[in-house]
Amino acid sequence: MAKAAGSFQMSSWNEETYDDGKVRGMTLATGSQTFSGDITGYGSVRWLMTYGADGTARFVGLQKVDGAVAKRHGTFMLEAAGDFDGQLARWEATVVPGSGTNELTGLSGSGSFGAEHGTDATYEIHYQLPGGAHASKRTA
Repeated sequence: MAKAAGSFQMSSWNEETYDDGKVRGMTLATGSQTFSGDITGYGSVRWLMTYGADGTARFVGLQKVDGAVAKRHGTFMLEAAGDFDGQLARWEATVVPGSGTNELTGLSGSGSFGAEHGTDATYEIHYQLPGGAHASKRTA
């Protein structure tokens, strides 16, 4: 498997409470991102989050990436789950099977992400593309 590493910046973030429970509150967060490094392009994300009274959170979500991996262009979806300790969010993500389009058709893999409270995050994803990580797809 090949490895992609880099960062992304949150370019927008909106979080709304949909259950203000006494023990654990729940929110829906949406955002957009700009990827750099081995993955380039733009992303959008939706997180369902549950917060504890201490400010920690558990979250699950889907993230769409529209850009390039190993100079092959297309879109793909990541399914993710993670934790926020009040200062740092960490999550694991897996490429949703069958979600790759165009030159990213057949993309598979998984990886880890991390973000201090703020707009910047890092990623490291181990992935596989049909024909090898750097194969180019011919068009007629």
